[in-house]
Amino acid sequence: MITNRGRADSPVRRQNPVRFYNAPNTRKDKHVRVVPLGGLEEVGRNMMYLEYYEPGSSYHGDIIIIDMGLQFPEDNMPGIDYIIPNVASLIPKRHKIKGVIITHAHYDHIGGIPHLMPRLGRNIPLFGTDLTLAIIKKRQDDNSPGAPLNLKEVDNKSKIKLGPFQLEFYGISHNIPASVGVIVTTPVGIIVHTGDFKLDLKSDIAGKTDIEKIKTLGKRNVLLLMSDSTNAREAGSQFSEKDITVEIETIVKDAKGRLIFGTFASLLGRLNEIIQLAEKHKKKVVIEGYSMKTNIEIAVRLGYMKFNKKTIIPVQEAPNYPPHKVIILATGAQGEDNAVLMRIVDKRHKYLRIQPSDTVVFSSSVIPGNERSVQHLTDKLYRDGAEVINYKMLDIHAGGHAKQEDLKLMINLTRPRYLMPIEGNHAFLKIHGKIAKQTGMKDNQLIFADNGQVVEAYKTEVKLTKERVPANYVMVDGLGVGDMQEVVLRDRQALAEDGIFVVIAAVDSTTGKVKGSPDIISRGFIYLRESKQLLYEARQLTLKIIEETTANMHPVNWEYVKDTLKERLGQYLFTKTEKRPMVLSVMIEV
Repeated sequence: MITNRGRADSPVRRQNPVRFYNAPNTRKDKHVRVVPLGGLEEVGRNMMYLEYYEPGSSYHGDIIIIDMGLQFPEDNMPGIDYIIPNVASLIPKRHKIKGVIITHAHYDHIGGIPHLMPRLGRNIPLFGTDLTLAIIKKRQDDNSPGAPLNLKEVDNKSKIKLGPFQLEFYGISHNIPASVGVIVTTPVGIIVHTGDFKLDLKSDIAGKTDIEKIKTLGKRNVLLLMSDSTNAREAGSQFSEKDITVEIETIVKDAKGRLIFGTFASLLGRLNEIIQLAEKHKKKVVIEGYSMKTNIEIAVRLGYMKFNKKTIIPVQEAPNYPPHKVIILATGAQGEDNAVLMRIVDKRHKYLRIQPSDTVVFSSSVIPGNERSVQHLTDKLYRDGAEVINYKMLDIHAGGHAKQEDLKLMINLTRPRYLMPIEGNHAFLKIHGKIAKQTGMKDNQLIFADNGQVVEAYKTEVKLTKERVPANYVMVDGLGVGDMQEVVLRDRQALAEDGIFVVIAAVDSTTGKVKGSPDIISRGFIYLRESKQLLYEARQLTLKIIEETTANMHPVNWEYVKDTLKERLGQYLFTKTEKRPMVLSVMIEV
């Protein structure tokens, strides 16, 4: 089920009310509207579109979309699986969408595709590299079998034309191979979208940085650079995968017991390194986690991972080898409840248990917001006697995002007239702006937009406007596709916080008198055996409210009676307990 959640009065995240301005543009000269639908106020849900504006032109209103990602829910979103962008502003003009470009295969860039493409049109061409498209196709087959997408493969040499937009691509290092940045030549100038990137000039393990092509942009008069801000807070330069390999080999070589590597299923370059090191040191590898197995199978088929297949063994065969000869690759380094690592420590995994001689290596950084769940997982591992190594102890993880010196280098290489930081919380964007000023850029060259805020790019300037399109959360709760009211989320929060209190009363349909004593059910609110006085008073109050409300009411409006009972009983419970459980009243007419 999908539900739209307006932010202004949300119980989940309160903000100042957002007003939507849809006034027509007053300028007649041609320009490109840059419209972010997500990714500019959070890490995740990345999606934006470019729309060409030139009245009288055959290209007027043509649109291209870059990325369609998801965002994982916050702790106070019970029952929500993930959040996707709101495409309401695109629906009326979906016939003008010329194509969707996907920069790489991480879920925060592809996760919305199965839900959004049916609304926009499955026949719209979707462009990506071979690995990116293979992962998208697998996810589409899993989510919507029998509903294929119109997939078009590109690489860093491709040039395509979509309406007024001419697109080129350049290879970039990230932490999944086959990632690209996008160069969009428009009638008003060149717009560059970096996607997620780091500048790794030592290694091609996680994708080759096409540094020469990036350098040429400095001579092409780039109008607007939209650049990844995820790691803008981090000083220095990002580690190279080559440096990480040295540390990981030491761990693999010296392990006295089993090694369990917890990492992302999408870190295919890292996974390839570990398997090759296992092969080098004559160890066997167990791969656990559906997404990890699937991604590795795709990467092997496309040639992004190469190793002797005999190195991989089924999990059932692991006990047949000495512990120090076994490496386990597992999902769940973020502490996800149903991922492999948490199932192992909770003793829910069919075959694996933590052993005191195990070393668990977290070869990935902690996503902001996951600190508590990762600490909980780490504590459990230590309780079971395992040794734990994380990226803060040793250099065993090279992040996929540019740090401050890398961001400066990207600006210096491309020499844009304007910079629009993207992909990060607002603070990250502002820090990125400060970094840009160290390269010589001025305040009037920096564009800081919110989700939904329209940016206009002209030949002579790029400016932030007051116009906004809907960019509120669209939440997916896994029950299918459809709209549900925001009250559902509030109800889930109320149940989680204060529980439920149900009153069931049999009432004479002609006299309005209650038959017998009302039944009460409580879950997550009070312990019934220790609250006899409260229950007695609640029953007496229920009798009084029902009989007072139904007196002289012919015929009886039972909905009104139930609502009155719910309100007054809720007030009573709050005065007695200072809690507000969800109160449900059930009337059985007899």
